[in-house]
Amino acid sequence: MSKYEKTLDIIFGRWRSQVLYVGVKLGVFDCATSNPKNASDIAKELNLDNKLAYRLLRALGSLGLLKEGVNHDFSITGEGEFLRKDNPQSLRGITLLEEGHEHYALWKHLHNMIKDGKQNAFPREYGKKLFEFTDSNPPYRKVFDEAMSSYSSIQTTWVSEALDRYDFSNVNCVCDVGGGQGHLLCSLLVKYPHLNGIILELESAIKNKELLWAGKMGLEDRCKYTAGNMFNEVPAADAYIMKMILHDWSDDECVKILSNIYNASPKKGTVLIAEHLVPRPDIPHFSKIFDIHMMCVATGRERTIDEYAQLLKSASWKHTNTFHSRSGLMGVVVGNK
Repeated sequence: MSKYEKTLDIIFGRWRSQVLYVGVKLGVFDCATSNPKNASDIAKELNLDNKLAYRLLRALGSLGLLKEGVNHDFSITGEGEFLRKDNPQSLRGITLLEEGHEHYALWKHLHNMIKDGKQNAFPREYGKKLFEFTDSNPPYRKVFDEAMSSYSSIQTTWVSEALDRYDFSNVNCVCDVGGGQGHLLCSLLVKYPHLNGIILELESAIKNKELLWAGKMGLEDRCKYTAGNMFNEVPAADAYIMKMILHDWSDDECVKILSNIYNASPKKGTVLIAEHLVPRPDIPHFSKIFDIHMMCVATGRERTIDEYAQLLKSASWKHTNTFHSRSGLMGVVVGNK
């Protein structure tokens, strides 16, 4: 592909992601199977217009998510399987959130935000911050929660890889600050049977007991959920972990969170910050694009290792190590007292 064609490819990126979104929204990937189905049968099953549905299926085939055979027959591909509801590694929720109309509308403010130096498009578009909007909009909350589960599944793998080199032998209790329903912490408890865990979350995130991973994984005796706010106080623990938490917040807000953890931690306390770490300038990386997404949805940003080290220092911690996942997509910055 020439440089000209690569530039064109970037320009048309939104076309592809919107075709993908509509395919997910209409249920195409839950209807398609490994055995070829005729486009007319898919259209009938999903109550779609026959001719326009074929054109959508053909476009999804061009993206490699479906395979088109003779006579307008379509089957799902390995890539398309990740967009099914029942796939354990489903990307369906992420697709519906990031390409849905609520987030799509935010990007039109990017130009003005960069000009006036005031990030966070949620108040500009909806008059509310992200989490306020989420709490007041049940349909969005449902999609948001599904997307967070999808993100968590992927991120748990990456963080677990990064922590393979971390020594948990002297740790008894780990507190996951903002740990959601507990996917990461419960995965660590399975991997390290001597550990006990606490998940600090807002009451709204943990009130549905059926969704909590400790119960699903038989870890209720080793993992407890505590309702609270990390900006106020955190429970006592030997070590603390935060996955994709600090990137939501400004530097001052991050220092407040880290200071609260410092005050609650023991003499040899540890904090583990799991994030997409921005690498050196000459390396293309997902974090540099995800950073613009954060500009649109919150007050935070993606940061370099040095920037996280400075946040730690501002909250009295010492940056002692950094570990990376095998893919390099995520890393864990370690702080000690």
